[in-house]
Amino acid sequence: MQFSMMFLMNLGMLIAVAYVANVIYKYGLSRTSSRFKYVSSVLLVIFGGWVSSCFGFNFSETVIFDLRFVPLIIAALVYPRSYTLIIIGVAIGLTRFTFGLHMAAWVGFLNMSILGVLCAGLNYWMRRSTWRLIIKASVTILAVNIVNTLNIACLGVIPWRYYVAEVVPLTLPIGIVLSFLFALILRDFQMEQQRNHQIKQANELLSEQRDELQKAKVILEERAKQLMMASQYKSDFMATMSHELRTPLNSIINLAQIINEQGKELDEDELYQYSDLIYASGHDLLQMINDILDFSKVEAGHMEIVSEPVNVHEIAQVMMMHFEVTAKDKNLEFSLKEHEPIPNEIRSDSKRVQQILRNLLSNAFKFTHEGRVLLEMSTQHLNQKGQEGDWVVFAVKDTGIGISKLQQHVIFEAFQQANGSINRKYGGTGLGLSISRDFSRLLGGFIRLESEEGKGSTFSLYLPMCPSVSKEADEQPFKLT
Repeated sequence: MQFSMMFLMNLGMLIAVAYVANVIYKYGLSRTSSRFKYVSSVLLVIFGGWVSSCFGFNFSETVIFDLRFVPLIIAALVYPRSYTLIIIGVAIGLTRFTFGLHMAAWVGFLNMSILGVLCAGLNYWMRRSTWRLIIKASVTILAVNIVNTLNIACLGVIPWRYYVAEVVPLTLPIGIVLSFLFALILRDFQMEQQRNHQIKQANELLSEQRDELQKAKVILEERAKQLMMASQYKSDFMATMSHELRTPLNSIINLAQIINEQGKELDEDELYQYSDLIYASGHDLLQMINDILDFSKVEAGHMEIVSEPVNVHEIAQVMMMHFEVTAKDKNLEFSLKEHEPIPNEIRSDSKRVQQILRNLLSNAFKFTHEGRVLLEMSTQHLNQKGQEGDWVVFAVKDTGIGISKLQQHVIFEAFQQANGSINRKYGGTGLGLSISRDFSRLLGGFIRLESEEGKGSTFSLYLPMCPSVSKEADEQPFKLT
């Protein structure tokens, strides 16, 4: 009866220690590092073994019967490293010396050390066994209780005949039953802890999903606005193009009809004037059609870029000659500025480079009413991610109407200009900058914009001096994919 009461008291104390450990983990250790949690749990197991000895049954002045091996059993079931069990067994054995330094203490220390080695072996076996947890736990509990009994019988200070005949029939069954009971109670604690942890994780996951859904909702709303704006821009573009295409086409038809009907009555000056108007209208019509076709080719991935030697000085001179008359007609200063050193040649596509510069210069003259337009050439070395290397830079600077900060990211999109009235006032398809941006990417470069509303703009075309193109690509056209 005394053994039963003592073991029940031991079990109660172990349950109390387990409960306190659970509270400490929940409110004190849950946010600490995994290493600190691990070390703390080992210390708590050792403390549980010592508490069990404190409330053990004093068989004599030096001999104590208790359940100090039960925390070691639990440790064997939960710890992932076998050597930890040896440490726990030795440490619990060392706590026996807190009750005095005598033969019984040494036997207790040796017994717990042996049980620590046994539990380490059982732990190693359990981690590699495919048996169910209940079977592995049962084997561990029975093995530890039996070996503990054998150790006390062989090493203990109690006569072994008396111990086997009088003590073991009581302590062994009670120890096994209470070990199972404590394992079940601790398992229930662990399951509750796991449920709380899962609930916490589920709440955190739901919170993250709610935040992600909110962000996705904002993004979708923004995309919906952009799609509505794009749809509106395309509708405006189609309406504008129907007018822009009819205007030069009607001019060509009407002037051709006049020449056909009144050709004999018209003098030479009038014929020249009408032919110039037909040429200008046809040129405008062709330019609009080319813009639409180029944009379609780029969108479809069918635009071919030919890598060839390009004389950058020659391209600059061609641009000067091309826009010289435009500058005189608008009474604007137009000049070329070169910053040495500039290479004579780079590998690129001359036709597309000229097309980009024509678009940039056309916009500069279109939106500049007074002042000047400057074509500036220089070289730059960039170390920015994705833009490392040496570049030839064609900068088109003007003193025109400029572009607001809010509109600078919009004007490179297809069918869009700085505001809805631009295309009505200045005309055009609104595709020039979009095509120029796509062409620059195909050439391995990019376009940068610096502008301030009312103070002019600077569009800079960056072309690589040494494009990263293979030998085969140098010898034949390559396509956008």
